[in-house]
Amino acid sequence: MSMSSRSFFLAAIALFQLSFFYGLNNFHLAAADPTDGFTNLPLSQSNFEVQKPYDVSTEQRYSYVDGVHKLWVYSTDKPFSQGSNTLPRTEIRIRGYDYSSGTWQFEGYGYVPTGTTGVSIMQVFGGSSRATTSMVRVYDGSLTSYRSPVLASNIYNKWFRLNVIHDVDAGRVQIYIGGVLKYEGSDAGGSSHYFKFGVYTQNDPSNYMESRWRGIKVFRK
Repeated sequence: MSMSSRSFFLAAIALFQLSFFYGLNNFHLAAADPTDGFTNLPLSQSNFEVQKPYDVSTEQRYSYVDGVHKLWVYSTDKPFSQGSNTLPRTEIRIRGYDYSSGTWQFEGYGYVPTGTTGVSIMQVFGGSSRATTSMVRVYDGSLTSYRSPVLASNIYNKWFRLNVIHDVDAGRVQIYIGGVLKYEGSDAGGSSHYFKFGVYTQNDPSNYMESRWRGIKVFRK
């Protein structure tokens, strides 16, 4: 074999190896998506129940335009029902998919404008040691699991993908931001759960709180 033929042969082998490795790497990345192995359940507007301060109309705290849910609330607002001692909220409670066993997942693309802080923007409701199994909150431009740990920083004014997986039987919760696992921990027990998203006042809130959502999905396996 001539020198030029040998060089061409070695280059071809190297190219094949690179292509093979790249293909495997892409396969690995695709297989790592948090929704893999889950079934996407049907959702429509009828599954979305808006919970807002009891003394204002829905239109004063919620809009749905071009596929985007916009929810806002003020720290001085009333609770969602008269006599409730809970803090102000404008949230969507997903109906039709309450669960007590199995593995369930919420997916949505969220957006939080500058200034919104001290607020829960997504929660897995239901627990025995507390009211919720999981809360994703915003504090000063960071996404957090409850008050800590920080899941992502500098999230103001940009869309982010959020996936929350609740394995009831194993008692585990996983939170993904942008398809990357950012938190895994124990749930809070409880016998009935469901998903909520929007804005729900927590400690040290801003006067005005807002979040926007699109691409909401519920999965199970």
